[in-house]
Amino acid sequence: MSAVPERRRLRVAARHRVATDVVALDLAPVDGPALPDWEPGAHVDLEVSPGAERQYSLVTTTIDGHWRIAVLREPDGRGGSVAVHEGLAVGDEVAVAGPRNHFGHDPARPAVFVAGGIGITPIRSMIAAAERAGTPWELHYAGRSRDRMAFVHELVAAHPDRVVVAAADEGVRLDVDALLAAPRDAVVYCCGPRGLMDAVEAAAAHWPAGSVRVERFEAAADVDAPGEAFEVELTVTGVTVTVPADRTLLEVAEDAGAFVLSSCREGTCGTCETPVLEGAVEHRDTVLSPEEQADDRTMMVCVSRARRGCPRLVLEL
Repeated sequence: MSAVPERRRLRVAARHRVATDVVALDLAPVDGPALPDWEPGAHVDLEVSPGAERQYSLVTTTIDGHWRIAVLREPDGRGGSVAVHEGLAVGDEVAVAGPRNHFGHDPARPAVFVAGGIGITPIRSMIAAAERAGTPWELHYAGRSRDRMAFVHELVAAHPDRVVVAAADEGVRLDVDALLAAPRDAVVYCCGPRGLMDAVEAAAAHWPAGSVRVERFEAAADVDAPGEAFEVELTVTGVTVTVPADRTLLEVAEDAGAFVLSSCREGTCGTCETPVLEGAVEHRDTVLSPEEQADDRTMMVCVSRARRGCPRLVLEL
């Protein structure tokens, strides 16, 4: 089970426009200890409004005691990015939990980085780590136009022989099938729109297991698919409950008095990860890798359920 992320008050120390509709925020402690170090690929949970949190990747390693995130304004989203763009100014205080990492980077292995739009944020820190380790890497970065692609100019200037830009307004398309046609001794790291990540996973399906790692901050397509009722034994709470077809395991567990840490409630953040002691799970999260989901050792109780035909789960909850 994931460790409980520390929650702290941070101050917006600086704010920068890094692309059209993309703002970077430097977050510093209000008081108390310095911010802890973190591994490339980590993200934090930012409270964008009372009771509402969103997950944002940390862009760079700790700089002058700050953490940096970059947020794309999405007017048709759920309102979190608009709240950041329009409501957070230098000097404002925010609640932040984390960091947490479900997108780990292995600096010992060559890397093929594939980013789409704001998906560059976790990959930028991985590039810095690969550079420090002297590990071979390449970046394939897709977007609508360079002015909308955060950090593209500095990445191209610093690494012209390693960065390939596929800007749609320049008539350049990222062909992931051609890129990943031949398996290599490398790890593919991808973050971006769902369509890009799905395409990368499909194109590299013939690569060795564990060669592809993706970071998703949007709910799975089947998250609201109809389910079946099932029984759950909560061993820590000491009760057995029935989860109806129209309710989530998290909701029922909370009603039964179980203490469950949760944040996104759509299977994207990993906060509610819970050990599975018995039973088969229908995983609907976008946090666990396919290998981790197949192991059935943990589940995200906010969205995942008992697999069809499995009437009972036993959870350490």
